[in-house]
Parts: sequence; structure tokens; C-alpha cells
Amino acid sequence: MPYLISSVTGLIAVLLAYLIGSIPFAVVVSRLMGLADPRTFGSGNPGATNVLRTGNKKAAILTLAGDAAKGWLAVWLAGLAVRMEIISPTAATACAVAVFLGHLYPVFLNFRGGKGVSTALGVLLGLQPWLALATVATWLIVAYATRYSSLAAIVAAIFTPLYYLFGGNIAWRFSPLECGALIVISVLLCYRHQANIARLLAGKESRIGGSSRKAGDKPHR
Repeated sequence: MPYLISSVTGLIAVLLAYLIGSIPFAVVVSRLMGLADPRTFGSGNPGATNVLRTGNKKAAILTLAGDAAKGWLAVWLAGLAVRMEIISPTAATACAVAVFLGHLYPVFLNFRGGKGVSTALGVLLGLQPWLALATVATWLIVAYATRYSSLAAIVAAIFTPLYYLFGGNIAWRFSPLECGALIVISVLLCYRHQANIARLLAGKESRIGGSSRKAGDKPHR
């Protein structure tokens, strides 16, 4: 019976993490601030980068903060549940992946969500703050050197599991479960950037500060 209860509470926790991840801050913030729905212009992606195309930096910052916060919150709540012996560490790790999946495939937006960069950062902050710092530093270095935001995100995603693997038991306590979750998140994030990868290879990807599709333009998929 205790095992059954633990399994049920674990499943509930994972579902709640997914629902938290499904909160579409890009859409919510845009509506509250009277802006166009981010799914109707630019990349059609409900994320901070596309919200920025409206020219409203405040809205973009709020979107980024909200998307990161929900990733952190789900992981923090899962960790709290583990300490209270409500769920297992395995279920808590599954929550980290679930909140990320919620952002990528949100039930509230017909399973068409963002690319997950901000939410992945929030998950990292919840799991290992120093790892999050290393990942952000990688993004900044690549973005500064190439002026490609998408390339910076892809490189940072690839390096994150490697940082975790080689920093295990030095900067943080290594966990095979966490490492596996980070690999899954990294692969999914790169998969969601497949269109960006194609444009990078074709030399058609927009650079930071360069021209981009703005509100009013039809979205591309």
C-alpha cells in the first residue's frame, strides 16, 4: 500500500508539473498588455523572443521571467515533496522533464508551445544553480561571438549535460537521474530548434540586432 500511494502521488506531482509548464506566459502577458497574440506573427512561437518582436521589451522580459519561474517552481515544489517524503526522487526528476514538456506541448494551446530555452533555464536553477550559471555563460559567449541567439541556445543545451557529467561530485552531487533528465531536455530543446538549424546551415538565420519578422507579419513554421 505505501508503494501504491507513493506511485499515485508521484504521478499527480508529474501531472501538476506538466500543467505548470503549460501556462503560456507569452500569451497571458501579451493579452494583459494589449499586444498581439505572439502566435499570429514572426515565428508564431509563444516565447519571449517572439514577444520582443512587438517592440515591447517589458512584455518580453515578463514572458522570459514567467517561463523561467514556472520551470524553477515545479522543480522546487518537487524537491520539497521529496523532503517531506511525499514523492520519490525519481518522481521529482520526472517533474523536471514534465514542466519542460508542458512548455513545449502545452495543453492550453493545443500542444503547440515554445522552444523551451527560458523554462529549461528555470529547471536548471531549481536543480543546480551553478550549472545554470555555467549554461548562461555559455549562451552569452556564443551569442556574443556569433550574434546568433538560436545557435547559442543549441550549443548551451549540448554542453549542459556535459558540464553536469564532468562537474559531478565536484561542484554538485552527481545523480544519474538528474543527468538523464538533462540529456532528455537537451535533446528536446535541440529538436525544437530544427527549423533554426536549417536556417543556420542555409545562412538565412537572423542575427541578434538584425532584421526580423515583426508583429503584423504572417508566422512561419
